[in-house]
Amino acid sequence: MRFNVSSTSLSNRLQTISRVQSSKNALPILDCILFELADGMLKMTASDSETTMVTTLEVTDAEGEGKFAVGAKQLINSVKEISEQPISFNVDTNTFAIEINYQNGKYNLIGQNGGEFPVPNGMFNAANSVAIDSEVMLNGISRCLFASADDELRPQMNGVYFDMTQECITFVASDGHKLVRNRVYSAHVDEPAAFILPKKPALLVKTVLPKAEGDATIYFDDRNAKIELTDYEISCRLIEGRYPNYNSVIPSDNPFRVTVDRISFISAMRRVIVFASQSSALIKIHVSPGTLTVSAQDLDFSTSAEEHIMCEYDGTVMSIGFNGPFLLDVLNSMTSNEIVLELADPSRAGVITPAEQEENEDLTMLLMPMMLKD
Repeated sequence: MRFNVSSTSLSNRLQTISRVQSSKNALPILDCILFELADGMLKMTASDSETTMVTTLEVTDAEGEGKFAVGAKQLINSVKEISEQPISFNVDTNTFAIEINYQNGKYNLIGQNGGEFPVPNGMFNAANSVAIDSEVMLNGISRCLFASADDELRPQMNGVYFDMTQECITFVASDGHKLVRNRVYSAHVDEPAAFILPKKPALLVKTVLPKAEGDATIYFDDRNAKIELTDYEISCRLIEGRYPNYNSVIPSDNPFRVTVDRISFISAMRRVIVFASQSSALIKIHVSPGTLTVSAQDLDFSTSAEEHIMCEYDGTVMSIGFNGPFLLDVLNSMTSNEIVLELADPSRAGVITPAEQEENEDLTMLLMPMMLKD
């Protein structure tokens, strides 16, 4: 079996799908990438047994058909050093000896029987499907993924929740301290459905979506999902269980509204957070008419910092504490020039929204407060 392929295209695809692999695999063959040649197309598969990523690449001068597996790390490190040029694979389908020829030399590798590589089950019966514009899906995942948890006791929180109705598709993520709800009205389904996409496949989808065109099609049932993109296909096991009622924790009656420039707020936060206590990372937000004050202190080292920002606010003077890195994550995940911080009192969650919502979107972020000592 032999075929020719572009070195750059091969290297890019290998590096992308290898992200799915785990550093510790139960099956040694999962350290490999599966190659399948058929009808002039090369199909490459990487997996960690829970999540599988597949890509296809057109080849030239193909002879024969078959499949083989080869160690990912050695192959990727060797191919990425070859400048753009056609490279030729010659594979002995009996011994799985592989010879890779390029302009100035060759590599000799020993592969494995591709038949031993575990592949995901075929598409499940009565699977639901939904097509979402690639850019819409990228924005939905990107804006909430940072808020997902890593909690062994509450696995339902360890991913992105897709809540789909006839009106909109809502992307949700929360770790109990922060929550993001992004409603997208340009995407909807005929029949209500929902699933929880684990964090790892969500990260993989986020990586390849910028290169995708058109729609991303999701097939899913109670346990599995398959996401088809332009050049990639990601199959994974979904997180089972019921996602918490996220709407019930978002306060709807925060009476105090502070409008502030997002970039100025981020800049002030980055300067002040350096002086926050390393153990608590507490940042104090003090609002008064026309002024928002960001401050932090570390009593152990007798250091402190304070910075004032102009804002639009005409309510009563109040102070509230937030975890600094969490607040920065929320601000960085937004794109609007101005944000609105809705507050009630120092013990209740703050709600952060863009001053102007993007078209067909309703983005809401929630951040739980921290207790202030004074």
